[in-house]
Amino acid sequence: MVNRPILSIVICTYNRDKYLQKCLNQLSKQTASKNLFEVVVVNNKSTDQTEEICLNYKKANPQLQFKYLIEPLQGLSYCRNRGVVESLGEIISYIDDDAFAGRDYASNLISYFQDHLKVDAIGGKVTPLYQSNEPKWMSRYLLPLVAALDMGDAARTFPRWRFPIGANMAFRRTILVDSGPFHPGLGRKGSFLGSGEEKELFYRLKKQNRSIHYVPNVHVKHSIPDFRTETNYIKRMAKGIGKSEALRIKKRPLHIVIGKWFQEFFKIGATVILAFSYILRGKWPKASMLVKFRMWLFSSFLKS
Repeated sequence: MVNRPILSIVICTYNRDKYLQKCLNQLSKQTASKNLFEVVVVNNKSTDQTEEICLNYKKANPQLQFKYLIEPLQGLSYCRNRGVVESLGEIISYIDDDAFAGRDYASNLISYFQDHLKVDAIGGKVTPLYQSNEPKWMSRYLLPLVAALDMGDAARTFPRWRFPIGANMAFRRTILVDSGPFHPGLGRKGSFLGSGEEKELFYRLKKQNRSIHYVPNVHVKHSIPDFRTETNYIKRMAKGIGKSEALRIKKRPLHIVIGKWFQEFFKIGATVILAFSYILRGKWPKASMLVKFRMWLFSSFLKS
């Protein structure tokens, strides 16, 4: 008889066999007892070697509680919601298929939830693992583009306008069940670089006064291949974010829509000021990418 795990680690994957094997290997090296957690892989109709990797991994790790599922509906949100339905843990965490957990990831995550009973969700530290060097255009304002999150070495509540990164986030199961699923119309779908499903859920949680903490010792390293820092890819991401943001406020009350427009204009103004400050310091690549990213995003937001 298999023990019911405390933690379910859900990995949603689509054509990432290049990274998935290492992601899974890191989870088999956890210091936490194997009966405390399970690994759930949700394959979103991959056409590469994902299934072979998962089936071989299950055979090679009989001591690990492991589930392999195929989600036929295309989209990251569908996969994440399927993970909730199929998992057993009272805590559900999500890491990306190209993210690599530290050896104490599971034990630190379980301990934090057990020691902080009023905490509903957490976001851990995410460190970018660049294939080459960090691009010259990178600034702290664009770090979310590489799913990076570092708010220091002390655990604390997330500020009002910040929230966990999808590459490393966790919830009490009851919160996900009570608050509803990830919005299926948002998030990545195949090659479309959509987003917003995490933000939409965390905004809902914050509106319900749920407690969301940043926990730095729940740490993953996130692989960033060179193509993810190329201008064309960043442009696709910006357009995907803009379209997703427009969809996120669709059919919302008027005051939400007006608030979003004010927020976008504020961000444009802030971008101009930040870009000017970078130019004065001779950091043209940082200024240029900030402006282009905001321009691409807002243009897509307007058209959607």
